[in-house]
Amino acid sequence: MKKLIVALLALCPLVGMAQNNVWEIPDQPQQKVVKKETKKVTPTVDQKYLAGAVPEVNGEVVFTLDKDVPGMPADSIYNKVYAVINEIVEEGKSADLQPAGRIAAVNKAEYTIAARLKEWLVFSSNFISLDRTVFNYTLVAQATDGHIHVTLDRISYAYEMDRKDTEGLKVKAEEWITDKYALNKKGTKLSRISGKFRRKTIDRKDNIFQRIDAALGIK
Repeated sequence: MKKLIVALLALCPLVGMAQNNVWEIPDQPQQKVVKKETKKVTPTVDQKYLAGAVPEVNGEVVFTLDKDVPGMPADSIYNKVYAVINEIVEEGKSADLQPAGRIAAVNKAEYTIAARLKEWLVFSSNFISLDRTVFNYTLVAQATDGHIHVTLDRISYAYEMDRKDTEGLKVKAEEWITDKYALNKKGTKLSRISGKFRRKTIDRKDNIFQRIDAALGIK
């Protein structure tokens, strides 16, 4: 009996602690999982590649640089532009193209330069593939006192002509990169195939004209 009483007395403190323990964890509100809607983003096309970006003159694609060069005589303009065009020709010769481009004719009396160029336009390049086309075009530059006029025309392409599994493509710019062929009906998107030719041609034209501008100090 004495042992039973001792055991009961030993349990009393534990019972008291249990009664005094009023702390509890409150009910937590369930958080709603909000799923973020992912909107499909359609890549936009730079306006410089869309309607009107490839001008036509009498049915032929002709890009034109026509700018004033205040205070510079015709012979100085001629020499500076000749140096730029000759540099472009030499760059083409370093590629694996035969025959390469050349300055076909000059008229120093009229400060005129005519060159036929042949080079690569590269669409994409990585360690497993190379997508490019041969790009043929003509540059004609004419200088007068305080003015330069340059045209880039007679454009054509030779695409994948060295592949054995396809006949390749030989086509003129007029039948390939104009608004009619290289844009969708709304004029808001580039065509999947001819569109890449249009984009790279415009980029190359911009590069050449910018180099001429820089040589002549035109901003």
